[in-house]
Amino acid sequence: MIGKHLKRRKDKYNPYRICERVGRYYLSFKDGQGVRHEMEIQKDLFNMLNRFELDYLSILNEWDRHIEHFEQTEQSFNRRACCKTELVEDTVLRNIEYEQLHKAISMLTETQQRRSKLYYFQGLTYKRIVDMEDCSTSAVVSSISAAIVNIRKILSK
Repeated sequence: MIGKHLKRRKDKYNPYRICERVGRYYLSFKDGQGVRHEMEIQKDLFNMLNRFELDYLSILNEWDRHIEHFEQTEQSFNRRACCKTELVEDTVLRNIEYEQLHKAISMLTETQQRRSKLYYFQGLTYKRIVDMEDCSTSAVVSSISAAIVNIRKILSK
């Protein structure tokens, strides 16, 4: 079959080909047994299929030029290799553990809560906490240590 559209790029999932020969329009396709069939079609149907093929070809070309290669850099490959996606079950378990931890922290004394939050969640040093609260280093260290002991007791119940 010689037609003006045979040179057009085809997607492997496109089951048909269209062509025009001597003012007549044809659609060809392979059936389930791999036998090629050809049938004459109306010009309107040919134009519609032709427009569809051109639009689809435009999408394939955009994919090849832009989308498919957009993220393929060495940095993105390293990020994908190093940072595996977390399973839903792991996310749920982590959230439950965080909830239990925050509930345990809420059961501490006000001073233990404040100092342990400053130290563990805000990343302040003992010295910085001592300066903020105008107290001794041993007071800060002992209240944070006591908070850890109490949290362990609460969580082990």
